[in-house]
Amino acid sequence: MALLTGKTALITGAARGIGKAIALKFASEGANIAFTDLVIDENGQQTEKEIAALGVKVKGYASNAADFAQTEEVVNQIKADFGSIDILVNNAGITKDGLMLRMTEQQWDAVIAVNLKSAFNFIHACTPIMMRQRGGSIINMSSVVGVHGNAGQCNYSASKAGLIALAKSIAQEMGAKGIRANAIAPGFIETAMTAALPDEVRKEWVQKIPLRRGGQVEDIANTALYLASDLSSYVSGQVIQVDGGMNM
Repeated sequence: MALLTGKTALITGAARGIGKAIALKFASEGANIAFTDLVIDENGQQTEKEIAALGVKVKGYASNAADFAQTEEVVNQIKADFGSIDILVNNAGITKDGLMLRMTEQQWDAVIAVNLKSAFNFIHACTPIMMRQRGGSIINMSSVVGVHGNAGQCNYSASKAGLIALAKSIAQEMGAKGIRANAIAPGFIETAMTAALPDEVRKEWVQKIPLRRGGQVEDIANTALYLASDLSSYVSGQVIQVDGGMNM
């Protein structure tokens, strides 16, 4: 039997990139997929088609993850449409980089709202459902900069560090209810965003990585599958760095 047969996974920000890779991996292991993005455009529709082709139920929902009321509404709709929510992946995220002395309040607030508050919103809405089911897995998508910091990304780093502490706190609060919470901290992953970086920047990154290469979105998806499935039934409150050994 596939690892996630009969489970429903809710993944935020999954129309493309790492979120999409996680959705496809979960679907390939039998999970039904509900995913959100700010809008369900051509990318989202294509993601729906690719997931549906794997033989599972799927639906994309347009929702602003940073909006508390919208989140409550969309989670209630997903519960009605799918019957359960067994796995939550808080993947929605943005960057608005800049040095502290040049960073605006808007840059700070936007990143904290989308990256960190959104996770609070979805956990707040999903945990009552998981409690009634007596189980669930929550996965927060953090970053190595949430562990080690990064110049020019104080807002992003703070938001990703917050996701780690949030996962650890939820693991303590909800463990007795059978709910696990963990975080994944990706390093340099080959995505459309990193592909747009100048060659010299990419080379500098790779030289810092013992494996001397960037990671693939599938590396993150495989780690998420582990945390979502019963393979990690005794793993909670942890942060797994998927970075090729860049930060040990």
